Amino acid sequence: MLFRSRLSVSAVLAAAVPIVALLSAPVVLPLAAQAPGSDVWIVPIIGRGAAMRLGAPVNATHRAGYDNQPSFTATGDAVLYTVQGDGQTDIWRFTMPAGNTPPGVPTPMTRTPESEYSATVTPDGSSFSVIRVERDSAQRLWRFPLDGQGDPSLVLETIKPVGYHVWAGDHTLVLFVLGSPATLQIADDRTGSAEVKASNIGRALAKVPGRDVVTFLQQVKDSASWITELDVHTGATTRLMQPPPRAEYHVWTPDGVLLTAAESRIYRWERGEWRVIADFAAAGVKRASRLAVSPRGDWLAFVADDTPKP
Repeated sequence: MLFRSRLSVSAVLAAAVPIVALLSAPVVLPLAAQAPGSDVWIVPIIGRGAAMRLGAPVNATHRAGYDNQPSFTATGDAVLYTVQGDGQTDIWRFTMPAGNTPPGVPTPMTRTPESEYSATVTPDGSSFSVIRVERDSAQRLWRFPLDGQGDPSLVLETIKPVGYHVWAGDHTLVLFVLGSPATLQIADDRTGSAEVKASNIGRALAKVPGRDVVTFLQQVKDSASWITELDVHTGATTRLMQPPPRAEYHVWTPDGVLLTAAESRIYRWERGEWRVIADFAAAGVKRASRLAVSPRGDWLAFVADDTPKP
């Protein structure tokens, strides 16, 4: 289940992670650069709708170093995430807690000469797509078999440099493509074609459950930003709401609740305003950023700054 190469993440990583986001951009990190330290946290989601609340958070990747960009598998039994080890980055995974057991010990999914970022399970659940920084520094979208059986394959040959992506359908992707300014593009993995739908956007991309819609962060001239929806069929965009201060990422639960994070707080959009549903400052959470929700809506994963071990 491991894609190998002659370059590897240090074996020290596994030993350093006990059983028990910073904002990042692959687009600006040279392969030899050391990314800022961050950890992936998980927290149970209890209840649904207006009764939803969050349980106690657990630092699932508690080590010094870069652990970022969490994404759940299709069954919700594991989290894929990005790890920086020997200069380059690879994709690792840990299994989710079962009962009173802690998260599983993180294990690598890729060990390649290239850097891989932003692992995202494909709609059929059999593989995961990544942004790969290739040896000539090109950033393109690749696909790896989830079971490790078979070689990785290129998803979109001509579209680059890709910074972030989300699957909006079996063959439809919404992409953050670098440029001046960065653009939002809708791509088809069968034809390899893409079309620009917005520009001057942030790094947040989130699929809205039950709808053929993806939300993104639209930046405007007065330096404000708006969470905006994109209809992947018509290409129409609609501004929805502004995020709280210092909140750059957002995510939707399966039942349509919008969540975001800033500093030590998790927010939900409720009745036309942002409400704090949890403050994890006492647990050591600082500068919470990227978020992911499990397919069953029973777990939230988020990224925060490295915290000292007790």
